[in-house]
Amino acid sequence: MTRARPSAADSAHLWERDAELAAITQAIDELRADRSSGGNVLVIRGEAGLGKTALLDETRRLAERQNCTVWSARAGETLRTVPFHVLRQLLQPMLTSLLPEEAREYLGDWYDISGPALGIVEPGAAPADPQYVCDGLVATVRRFATREWPLVLLVDDAHWADLETLRWLAAFTADLGELSVLVVVTRRSGALPEGSARHLDAVESAGQRLDGLHTLTPEATAELTRATVGPHADDPFCREVWAVTGGNPYDTVELLAKVRDSELQPVEGRAAELRGLNRSGRGGGVVERLSVLGDEATRFAWAAAVLGTGSTVELVARVSRMSLKGAEECAELLCGARILTEGIPDPTLDGPHGRVLEFAHPLVASAVYDSMTVSIRGFLHSIAAKTVTESGRGAAEAARHLLKVEPEGDEELVAQLREAAREHLAVGAPDAACRCLERALEEPPRPEIRAKVLYELGCSTRLTAPAVTVEHLRAALATPGLDHAERIEAVIRLSQALLHNDQLEEAVRTVGAEAAKYRPGPVRMRLEAVRFMWEAIHRETISPERSRRLAELAGTCTGRDNSERALLILRGFDAMTHGENAEAVVELCDRALVNNRLAPGLGWTDEEWGVELLMMLGSTYAYTDRLDLADSLFAEALRAYRSAGWHGGHLSPGQLLSGPRPAPPGQAEGGRGHPARGPGTRRTGRPPTAAVLVRDVRPGRHPARPGPLRRGMGRGRAERLRTAVPVHDRAARPPLRARPPAPRRRPHRGGDQRAGGRREDRRRPRRTQPRPRPLGRRPRPRPRRPGPRPRPDPRGRSPPPGRAVRHRHRHR
Repeated sequence: MTRARPSAADSAHLWERDAELAAITQAIDELRADRSSGGNVLVIRGEAGLGKTALLDETRRLAERQNCTVWSARAGETLRTVPFHVLRQLLQPMLTSLLPEEAREYLGDWYDISGPALGIVEPGAAPADPQYVCDGLVATVRRFATREWPLVLLVDDAHWADLETLRWLAAFTADLGELSVLVVVTRRSGALPEGSARHLDAVESAGQRLDGLHTLTPEATAELTRATVGPHADDPFCREVWAVTGGNPYDTVELLAKVRDSELQPVEGRAAELRGLNRSGRGGGVVERLSVLGDEATRFAWAAAVLGTGSTVELVARVSRMSLKGAEECAELLCGARILTEGIPDPTLDGPHGRVLEFAHPLVASAVYDSMTVSIRGFLHSIAAKTVTESGRGAAEAARHLLKVEPEGDEELVAQLREAAREHLAVGAPDAACRCLERALEEPPRPEIRAKVLYELGCSTRLTAPAVTVEHLRAALATPGLDHAERIEAVIRLSQALLHNDQLEEAVRTVGAEAAKYRPGPVRMRLEAVRFMWEAIHRETISPERSRRLAELAGTCTGRDNSERALLILRGFDAMTHGENAEAVVELCDRALVNNRLAPGLGWTDEEWGVELLMMLGSTYAYTDRLDLADSLFAEALRAYRSAGWHGGHLSPGQLLSGPRPAPPGQAEGGRGHPARGPGTRRTGRPPTAAVLVRDVRPGRHPARPGPLRRGMGRGRAERLRTAVPVHDRAARPPLRARPPAPRRRPHRGGDQRAGGRREDRRRPRRTQPRPRPLGRRPRPRPRRPGPRPRPDPRGRSPPPGRAVRHRHRHR
């Protein structure tokens, strides 16, 4: 057993934890051994009250004793709806030590990507992709870890952490590699929500799991009892302490503290009173202790439970509507009753009223929060939301309190929840935005506002759940309230969601039906362009009639706006697939550019048109031998994706499609086609890079050896990319021929091979001079042309001279 602790009562959770302490000590020693040592992950798992937090505190003491940098955070049950709350708490020491200029210089390109999630950069207006925000946060913490070696990260009660932090934690621990950092996580055993369980299981699989926590034995309980109340405690009394608490370290410490405070004699005759004292340790017992302390202390404890972990005395006083002096007295009273305790000091707070308060144990916090009635809890949450808003912290931070307020049809609350959803989307937290908008629908909003809330809810789930997006956008279109521009955007986003949900025919029908409602003009042209784009991807809808309608509509376009530019690109792609003149095809595509560059709003990272349209433009340039423009286009895609922090399914196409082969010798700079074969003809030899791309993502490829694109992309994106350029799948014919090739002459059979057996239409003259060899190299022997072996003579004689040669010539 682990004995000889500085304070037996305070460190009771460490009794009989030798194996866990040995593993923690070994991990810290390995971290300190060498700066190039790899990272490690320890997951401490167990039931409530078994000492997980005590082990984490001991880890902090051991690490600080070894001069390690320690960052810690604790999740809370009432704070799990706040995105990136635990991650911000974890990185607070680093974030407060850096000036904005230093942070921008240190983070580089990741500053604008991960900064809004960390609260050091104002979020932009456009929604952020949660995957790229997670990647940026992983890169940010990795840079911090290389600066603060040796670094120990502690995350307590990870089962209550927000989903955004858990997603980052799973990604960060998945590939520590040579990053010298130790991550220690505590979590409870048992069932968890699906999202939290998936991420925590991934964290466990990346490291070492310490799940051997068990209750104290009777011998350890007896030694702990004598160390707390005195060595004169007899054996029956110690045995009753173990029987009452079941060996739970937390319950044992609480019970012994009450025995000491009540001056109960630790003898067998007073052992029957232990059960009454133990009932005040959890649940209803905590409520009884609060009632004894008075109404003001109870109100102060309720306000602290509503605010959650890390609340300050001043903030709790404002929510409980108390003076600062009365709040200080209540805090001292609750700390003496072992309900509250002082947490880790916040470096951003000054003064005595800015000290951080925490509950003595999460079980106590849950008991206090559950002791309130629904009306009192909602009232305190509404006051907390108003207090947070008045302090200038924004609607996103007040949203977690607004979610707990009872629905009353409050229009102001609906507006606040919509604003909070926009802030959540801007930092890459769509799940939190969905919770706010779903709560706004429960309020409920006014009929003319309901359609807007449904539209915003559909847009918030488009990156994570296309099927849910389809449901919400259809409901928004069926509900009156959307203005003209919002309805057009809703139809286009609905078609995009249907496309991503593998409902191509439905996407085409949806946009076509909406376009038929409008007269010829910019709105109808935009919808027609989207419909033609989906039809190009959905190859079953391609027909001569479609090509005729597209040609007529594109003939009226001059490239004034993005709708006309999109139609010109689609017309050029369609002309390329049907083998029309290459010069005319390139002219159409050039009209879609602005000074040989993509127009604003039509870039690789813009959301209005998507990547499919630009993939068609790039493949059209590649197949019309404008490889200079194709290379420039895909190089721009790489720059845009890298600057935005994108990778995987978006970066892989750019890497494969960029860098096409240079023009063959003799071709003029910027010319179209091969000089000997006419403009617009495809060169022989290696297929263009776009064809290589589609061949790589073709489903019939060998499953055991997937190409780089399939390894880097998801299944759905690979299918979308494969169908985005369907002409490349037609390998039986060249895509473009400006003029028919010259007729091929059949070689003369027999006779003098040098006279009539060679084709007369070869495009390169035969080399008459020997090929120059580099100096200093020996000439390589020319391989002999294989031919059929002469049959051995059954009589054992050698074949006559020239027989094998004549035999090979006959079978040539």
